[in-house]
Amino acid sequence: MTDMKLPMPPACAACRAMPDAGSPHHASAELPRRRALRGAAGIALGAALPTGPALADDPADARPQAGDLLVLASDDDASRPLTADAVASNRKPLQVFPVDPATGTVRNGSRFNKIALVRVDPAALDGDAALRAAGGVLAFSAVCTHEGCDVTEWNDKAGTLLCFCHFSQFDPREKGQVAAGPAAKALPWLPLRVEAGRLVVAGGFNGKPGPAKPA
Repeated sequence: MTDMKLPMPPACAACRAMPDAGSPHHASAELPRRRALRGAAGIALGAALPTGPALADDPADARPQAGDLLVLASDDDASRPLTADAVASNRKPLQVFPVDPATGTVRNGSRFNKIALVRVDPAALDGDAALRAAGGVLAFSAVCTHEGCDVTEWNDKAGTLLCFCHFSQFDPREKGQVAAGPAAKALPWLPLRVEAGRLVVAGGFNGKPGPAKPA
């Protein structure tokens, strides 16, 4: 039996223009083109997707740092930093966020950056508390260490910070130690100083803000 030979498809114009090249020109020309398209698509996709480190390095998420100014948590205007005089004595704590003075970035990307400011009689502070206070103004994490509610109230009779969720109380004169309620961990504090009348963060939190880890 004689083998039947099928006719070859006609060569394209580019193949006909290339002597002795024939139709294999299609494969050799198409391969680099496909690779180039795949490469371009990969670059475009990579540019569109956010990267982990970039998100983790967002300045708004960074914890309070030495040199930061403070603004009210309800006010995103970084051009109005708080003065020491803005904190009234023995009143509900002011809820504030730190601000990077170099960039104007309000560090409100994480609620664990929120700070509660209170003012007490400087004469009631011992040596350590007096060193980290600014004219009687003390700064603590505003996140309760019990279940993470905001510490927004003040018990005037006891002179303690109060969380209304489960009534944990913290003594500002004693490094934020638990004075009453179910919280098992003191409120983290951070030191302050005054520069040109403005409150300035003098260092980071002394501990991790937020609820204590379960035993």
